[in-house]
Amino acid sequence: MRSIPVVLNMALLAVTALSFAIADEPRRLLAGASMCDITPPLGLPIVGNWDSPPATNIHDPLHVRCLVLDDGNTKIAFAICDNVGIPREVFDFARQLISAQSSVPPGNVLMASTHTHSGVSARNSRQVDGETVLDNYQTRVAQAIAQAVESASKNMKPARIGWGSVDEPSEVNNRRWYVSDPGLLKNPFGGLDRVRMNPPAGSAALLRPAGPVDPEVSFISVQSLDGKPLALLANYSLHYVGGVPMGDVSADYFAAFADKVGAKLAADGDFVGIMTNGTSGDINNIRFTEKSISSSPYERINQVAELVASRVAAANQSLEFREWVPLGCTSAELTLNVRKPDDAINEFFASRQSVPDKERHPHELTYAARVQELASGPDNTLVFLQAMRIGDLGITAIPFEVFAETGLDLKQRNPAPDSFTIELSGGSSGYLPTPAQHELGGYETWMGTNRVQTDASEKISEMLLRLMESLH
Repeated sequence: MRSIPVVLNMALLAVTALSFAIADEPRRLLAGASMCDITPPLGLPIVGNWDSPPATNIHDPLHVRCLVLDDGNTKIAFAICDNVGIPREVFDFARQLISAQSSVPPGNVLMASTHTHSGVSARNSRQVDGETVLDNYQTRVAQAIAQAVESASKNMKPARIGWGSVDEPSEVNNRRWYVSDPGLLKNPFGGLDRVRMNPPAGSAALLRPAGPVDPEVSFISVQSLDGKPLALLANYSLHYVGGVPMGDVSADYFAAFADKVGAKLAADGDFVGIMTNGTSGDINNIRFTEKSISSSPYERINQVAELVASRVAAANQSLEFREWVPLGCTSAELTLNVRKPDDAINEFFASRQSVPDKERHPHELTYAARVQELASGPDNTLVFLQAMRIGDLGITAIPFEVFAETGLDLKQRNPAPDSFTIELSGGSSGYLPTPAQHELGGYETWMGTNRVQTDASEKISEMLLRLMESLH
């Protein structure tokens, strides 16, 4: 009878010792990556320019590229799609599928487009009896996103992670310019802007760019515990590169970077490289102060991808890798007013109905239709905003084509010591100029190119900073 307390005490000591052993075990980060094909069938329209030629050749396949991370308490994922801009309803359907198929919380998946201008549209949903109906390609993209997240989740293994950045200013140029020639400033609303988007390269009329650039290439690098490269996700504020023949389907420099950075890291076939689009609504690859030089198809894509991949691979060598970091994700919906035409705009387009086409602005009829669509549409819209934390790194996500100055402002004011923004994430709601850029006019500010209130960039930034504060 006296031996029972002794046995109990020994058992309690054993349980206590086991508890301390468990508490002393290091926390482990898990990571998995995958790719899923979303190459369209031939014949669908390629979007990104004023015309939409049918796809006649697949130069390189389009993909959803996915990275999933798990710190033991929180799982987050990135699903980056080779598309010019995917509407929210497609991403929302993907979240429904993820909820049913994956252990990753659907609200913790950052979904975004790369903004290739040589992919087909995923914007052709329609309303039937008040319900949104996705077309075949939209459905396929949503299913591929969910499949990529599920596959990456199943591939997760103990990993280590690092992040850093390197500047590459040579490939980013602000495309909005002050010019001295009024003929370059005409807009489709019968007026003159103060700046011109994409003026003629090398023109004597060029005065100065109307905004800054963000030269930083931020990146997240993931390795197995023995140093094998698993995935690398980069972010660069470059619209796209182009130089793709008409009718070709291509993922532009985004995919070329992914392939090249994997090779430079000596990664094997399971490695997934990812390039995301930073705040590049007013940034492109044209060197406006120089005369245009003709290049062969895909030449500039490969040049830019080679340069940026080389810089990132070199910077990767000096990263500090960690076997565990805290993860976090939060989101919010923000209501924004939709822009509506005033009496002057309505009267202008009404007065132009009988004008011969040769006397119109080249895009006058396009914007007459877009203005009418805004006038008859809803008065406000909900936009989905996300913020993520990976250790001391903060990532914000915006469903617009965002100007570089907004991205730079978010980096400066972000509570995270290091941060970047992924645009066209969670939706595709048009351009997002700052209020100051709205005052200057230009393509990105035209009603129909921009569809929300003119101070929307400020409201979005403030909401994202509050979300980041909650994570840090």
